[in-house]
Amino acid sequence: MKKLDLTLVAAVAALGACCTAAVAAPVKIGLVETLSGPQASSGQAYRTAVRYVIDQVNAAGGWNGEPVQLLEYDNQGGPAGAADKLRAAAADGVQIVVQGASSAIGGQITEDVRKWNLRNPGKEMVYINVGAEALELTGEKCNFYHFRFAGNAQVRVKALVEGMKKANALGTKVYAINQNYSWGQDMERAIVDDQKLGGYTVVEKTLHDVNKIQDFAPYVAKISASGADTVMTGNWSNDLLLLMKASKAAGLKARYGTVYLDQPGNLANAGELAVGNFVAHTFNAEAGGADAQKFVEDYKAKTGHIPVFVEPQTAYGMMMVADALKRTKPKNGALNVNEFALALESGRIPTPMGEMSMRAADHQVQMPLVVSTVSRDAKYKVDGTDMGFSPVLLLSAQEASTPPQASCKMKRPD
Repeated sequence: MKKLDLTLVAAVAALGACCTAAVAAPVKIGLVETLSGPQASSGQAYRTAVRYVIDQVNAAGGWNGEPVQLLEYDNQGGPAGAADKLRAAAADGVQIVVQGASSAIGGQITEDVRKWNLRNPGKEMVYINVGAEALELTGEKCNFYHFRFAGNAQVRVKALVEGMKKANALGTKVYAINQNYSWGQDMERAIVDDQKLGGYTVVEKTLHDVNKIQDFAPYVAKISASGADTVMTGNWSNDLLLLMKASKAAGLKARYGTVYLDQPGNLANAGELAVGNFVAHTFNAEAGGADAQKFVEDYKAKTGHIPVFVEPQTAYGMMMVADALKRTKPKNGALNVNEFALALESGRIPTPMGEMSMRAADHQVQMPLVVSTVSRDAKYKVDGTDMGFSPVLLLSAQEASTPPQASCKMKRPD
């Protein structure tokens, strides 16, 4: 497998060399993300990773002789704000929209992009989804102009169950607590559906309001009373930070199986309680050897910190975007979005975790997953603590994959 840094250098260098038109229209990428409010930490992480790749693209010459332009729009953490900002992005001539924080926002964007493209042939936009993981986005809401470069509840829970079983840490009683919207509901169903695979029983389920609860103590008390060995959750942002804080205060003994435990602040909030908890995520430098080390060092040099949380999957997704741009020749000096989308359907790049590719049937990325446990023996410490994430299981993209949903009826342009 090629080294990740060499692959990225080759991709971005080719972008600058592929075309030398005298008159060129720049590619405009619009980041429509949550950059203020209680979910801003997630949105800012997405922004950092997007900037990291676009800076490298432009350092190598951009596309068609012009720098790729990054325009940033603050959706203020809600679908209504995202709808307003998407209209602004369309008016600004944005061709590629990037978003990740919140499936509710992702659902708004994919529908608005679909409608815009129907009404404005020749001025299409593509939605690059780097974090909204609700199943419906590659199911009944799938469309040709949406590409997901993140997992979903089915693959995350499957990996988590297999990793915790391998570590003899799953137990037989599981409590499911999740946010009450599409993503959290998907997580709850996946946790229930995987009972046979994991050999456990779901003893209780809770769905709660999203990013509105300030005190999770009552929920932690219910978890404790249930006698659960393991708590499985897809919570993110403040809902995970505060859940971990309340768990620490109560001295909860149950293990956590999570998707976003690597979000900055979680281990600091949980303290000693964090040791032995698990996360299914897209990157662990210890699992990726020398290639991962080079990526970590370069990312830290460019951004001031090592890549964590949603940043690696976002960087990989944008690398696939760069690769697809490289393979898309300009038409009349500009980017043809339909041809770019067709190129992205066949995207395939190496990463330190293994090969990553795009599935044309539903535009769901096929990517490796790593299951890690919080340990003091981890090479990379986080949150200023003496703890980090030690890998226990690395699944290839093929091993992590689940089949396309039958509800996805992909329609391509004529």
